[in-house]
Amino acid sequence: MSNEKSAKAVRPFGIRDKIGYMFGDFGNDFTFILSSMFLMKFYTDIMGVEGWIVGVVMMVARVVDAFTDVTMGRICDASKMTPVGKFKPWIRRMCGPVAIASFLIYQSGLAGMPMGFKIGWLFVTYILWGSIFYTSINIPYGSMASAISADPGDRQSLSTFRTMGATLAGVVIGAGIPLIAYDTVEGNSVLNGSRFMLIAGVFSIGAVICYLLCYSLTTERVRPEIDPNAPKSTVSHMLRSIVTNRALVSIIAAAILMLLAQLTLTGMANYIFPNYYSAPDVQSLSSLLTMALTFVIAAVAKPIAVKVGKREMSIIASFISVAGLVGAFIVRPQNVWVFVAFYMVSYLGIAMFTMFCWALITDVIDYSELKNGVREDGTVYAVYSFARKLGQAASSGLTGGLLSLVGYTAATAYDPDVLEGVFNISTLVPAAGFLLLGLVLLLWYPLDKKTVEANVIALKKKRGEL
Repeated sequence: MSNEKSAKAVRPFGIRDKIGYMFGDFGNDFTFILSSMFLMKFYTDIMGVEGWIVGVVMMVARVVDAFTDVTMGRICDASKMTPVGKFKPWIRRMCGPVAIASFLIYQSGLAGMPMGFKIGWLFVTYILWGSIFYTSINIPYGSMASAISADPGDRQSLSTFRTMGATLAGVVIGAGIPLIAYDTVEGNSVLNGSRFMLIAGVFSIGAVICYLLCYSLTTERVRPEIDPNAPKSTVSHMLRSIVTNRALVSIIAAAILMLLAQLTLTGMANYIFPNYYSAPDVQSLSSLLTMALTFVIAAVAKPIAVKVGKREMSIIASFISVAGLVGAFIVRPQNVWVFVAFYMVSYLGIAMFTMFCWALITDVIDYSELKNGVREDGTVYAVYSFARKLGQAASSGLTGGLLSLVGYTAATAYDPDVLEGVFNISTLVPAAGFLLLGLVLLLWYPLDKKTVEANVIALKKKRGEL
């Protein structure tokens, strides 16, 4: 049987945990969103590397993640319990390495080096950042949500605050960089490489500070008792458990599609606003608007989840995003503010979905425990995290290839025919991703509101809490 520490020994779950967990994803996304939004732009415009090559490098890195993510998840599950828990120590250990590796990616001083060197530098630094160090801090951080509290309502709050942390990082990056990192050259907006490198260094320092706040403010309360006589989980057992677990397989598919759609949308903003509309300042303002929208949704996310259900609201959110993007493609607005209006509709759906997505994975962890008889927070979260990275790679690979296909290079960045191709990529690709996401959640993912509530009761009975 598993227990929680007594209320006398452990501070009750509260706002301190929520704020601390929010800072964790703030730290994550100081490097993750920076990579998702600007790595392609930096390497095509500053380093002179073709988009399809950057996409291939990012996709190859995901093959490495197939091993490192799952390995880190199993390391977390096998870790000994410490006075602060078994997930938190990894946040303090790895916050420095992940920040340094991120900064090394954006070395504009190497732009004059031979192309082979620049591609090799991207490959090595990107692997170190994403496949090694980011994995070693993100897997424990994500797994920790189910250890902070066993209550579904508390976990939804953690998911909401995690999304708020990511939103804050996204606004700092999405609104700040376009205002600071671009120069106007002959009427065109051009990225300044040395300034961008300095910005990347500042964000790395910010990431370390946020991670340390997360470590200090959160508390792991759920500490399952380990049965020493229980059979050891093997890789073959883990793989069988994954492929026969409908909830896990479907949430993997959903994660891939979500990241494919969302990151394509955010990444292409660096081409649609500065190049198609010549309005990087509007890109900054749109980021501020998305933050405001996210905080409005955050205020009502928990009561909506309790009344309607996380799966149910996620389906609605996906189709809202489709409507905004398809509308933009059909109208093809020449006024940037009309485009922003469609953009905000799509982000309404994204904001709704991201409020629930982290709570969905804790539901899957509970479902897996009931199905397999063993709780493997780290392993399940690692598989989910790997799926998200596949979505990131799919976005980078697909958009990089499509940018090359429509003829985008630093020299053709303002060619009218190329810009029409940029507009099509910016709307149709994410719209297709959100459509498939909604269908996966509607037709495949099994954990609706009633099922989740039944699983919570079943687990409480199993642990002797009822």
